Amino acid sequence: MPSLQRLRPDHAPALLAFEQENRAYFAASVPDRGDAYFTDFAARHSGLLAEQDAGLIHFHVLVDDGGEVLGRINLVDVADGSAELGYRIAEKAAGRGLATSAVLRVCVLAATEYGLTSLRAATTLDNAGSRAVLARTGFVPAGEVLLGGHPGISYTRDLSEVLEGVTR
Repeated sequence: MPSLQRLRPDHAPALLAFEQENRAYFAASVPDRGDAYFTDFAARHSGLLAEQDAGLIHFHVLVDDGGEVLGRINLVDVADGSAELGYRIAEKAAGRGLATSAVLRVCVLAATEYGLTSLRAATTLDNAGSRAVLARTGFVPAGEVLLGGHPGISYTRDLSEVLEGVTR
């Protein structure tokens, strides 16, 4: 099972490789990051780490034994006890339960380490895999949204039961 690690400076090369190798795969279900993301990756990575140090975001990577990034699970827009969850799993690692496992682990971190009480997420209607991950990890539909011009569903997850399970 890959380890879930908080994003660090030394993850940059493996994270960039992950994003480059999976760009077309990700673009099939979510808006493409654009060429500037890759051109300015080093500066962007440093900026994200500064935001993470300030507690505005919490980024995590799934890393295999060889140091390869197989996925990322992010909490962004952290404010008032809540954050938005986002995740990506490499095409070659999809369908093995890694997203479900990683999201569950990040829910525990969100409640116990980051002091969050709820999470939000959204996915397009045509992304059945992501909808299944959210359902399996305790997220409930909250309404319809548009994501990059595509119809989608927003979800929420109350983290109070996570804390109850940890304190028992």
